[in-house]
Amino acid sequence: MSLTPYAPKLTPEDAAHLLRRTSFGASDAQIRALAGKDAREAARGLLNFTDARAPGNPFDPMQGATPGAGIQLTRGAWLFEMMYGPHPLREKLALTWSNHFVIGTDKVRNMPMLAAYLNLLRRHAATPDFARFALEMAQSPAMLRYLDNDQNRKGKPNENFSRELLELFTTGIGHYTEDDVREGARALTGWTFEGGRGNQKYLEEPRFVFRAGQHDAGRKTYLGKTGDLSGEDVVRLAATHPQTAVFVSRKLHRAFVRDTPDERAVAASAETFRRTNGNIRAVLEELLSSATFYAPENRAAIIRSPVEFIVGAVRTLGQPKLEAKQLLNLAQTAGKMGQLLLQPDTVKGWDGGREWINDSTLLTRMQVAAALTLGGQAPKLEEQPTPLALLGTERSLLRAALDGLAPKQRTYLTLISPEFQLA
Repeated sequence: MSLTPYAPKLTPEDAAHLLRRTSFGASDAQIRALAGKDAREAARGLLNFTDARAPGNPFDPMQGATPGAGIQLTRGAWLFEMMYGPHPLREKLALTWSNHFVIGTDKVRNMPMLAAYLNLLRRHAATPDFARFALEMAQSPAMLRYLDNDQNRKGKPNENFSRELLELFTTGIGHYTEDDVREGARALTGWTFEGGRGNQKYLEEPRFVFRAGQHDAGRKTYLGKTGDLSGEDVVRLAATHPQTAVFVSRKLHRAFVRDTPDERAVAASAETFRRTNGNIRAVLEELLSSATFYAPENRAAIIRSPVEFIVGAVRTLGQPKLEAKQLLNLAQTAGKMGQLLLQPDTVKGWDGGREWINDSTLLTRMQVAAALTLGGQAPKLEEQPTPLALLGTERSLLRAALDGLAPKQRTYLTLISPEFQLA
């Protein structure tokens, strides 16, 4: 079973829907450039990203005078890449994976460690090998530090990472036992890192090391397999478990299809995951060109997160250049709305969906929209965005209601409308 392909050529509204979901938002010209294309061709083109970055990024975390300053610069640099980078889908996926393989700057305060983590998210954004992604993440100093596996040694096992590997990163709750957690922790003993520890060494680059003398080499039974299992073995067993396909596919459907996914569609993506041995790119290419993705009931079915709202507004406005201070302020403002980059609420990540919206966060969204359109420091736009870019359709009732207003007012009111909060 696989998802049914979307047969028609993309209309402008189809293209707008695709870019709202995969690129945070887009200008009228970018939308119309995709109109008329085959859905599979369009999805494949968006997924065909390189390691290219946005030119002129004003933020260098290595210039931070303190760990806290470096973290702020890291957030600013990532926000700049989301707004102006050549591969917004890569950044959208990196944001999605940061809410899956969660780390937090409350504990991870080393700049090279954070940079390596972000680069890992980008490199594996549409990975052909989820198991390899999981292994590299498990061995990254950022994850070792955040979930304390750098303290995991023979005779004094630390189960934090072993538990989250199963509960949050692979199979999900209900598909493993407490014995699996304990045995997994034994297998992961001896995994740690050297360098970059402490506030005085926040610019020093750490590296993964395996300390054989701290490793428990005894026989272990994990997810039904018995032997002298290593850390690599347990990560592979967890990442290739049949239920992992469902758990990860559901995350992708929540990110790209709707806040409350159709479990039959999730099952179809899970089958593709299994058939391709964890090829996330194949799952995404099928998903983003499916009749499910373009179904009427799945349009305007995702509440934009604070970061997606901010980045989507800037990309929809034609990517006007913002000052460095404005970008840093916007990164902090996203935090006030509940989404501080690299600092999810808990290890399970942001809940998203309706949790993004309340009276306080709506007011802050209004203030962001005003700053981008009406305020004295609002960027100058080459042209006002069209209803297609702002709303994803040229037939909205809102358009008729706002037609008599000045362009800036019209844009502001559209950005704060319920229609723009939904992707």
